[in-house]
Amino acid sequence: MKDDTVYLRHIRDCIRRIEENTAEGRDPFLASHTLQDAVLRNLQTMAESAQRVSNDLKATHSEVEWRRIAAFRNVLVHDYLGIDIEKVWEITQRDVPQLRQAILAMLEKGHNPSP
Repeated sequence: MKDDTVYLRHIRDCIRRIEENTAEGRDPFLASHTLQDAVLRNLQTMAESAQRVSNDLKATHSEVEWRRIAAFRNVLVHDYLGIDIEKVWEITQRDVPQLRQAILAMLEKGHNPSP
């Protein structure tokens, strides 16, 4: 089992890639399957890392919607044909920045309750 810092850094890196791939705005994102695929992959990887964060850290940081992130990962992996790319865009603009702030705060505190 890796310590939480590894997963938090991985989440941070995925968020950075998502932000890079959406930086040009909504229209270029919606027009490019390459950008969509990159964002979806990073969302999936980010959510997978979030699932691996320790229960102690999750309990300490209940402001993060850990269960919602896990549920979204399941949609990305298992219901990929039903993905609404407009909703994905909304998530990148509404939820990802909030998660970034929470993850950066955890990393700044050196938060690692795992042994």
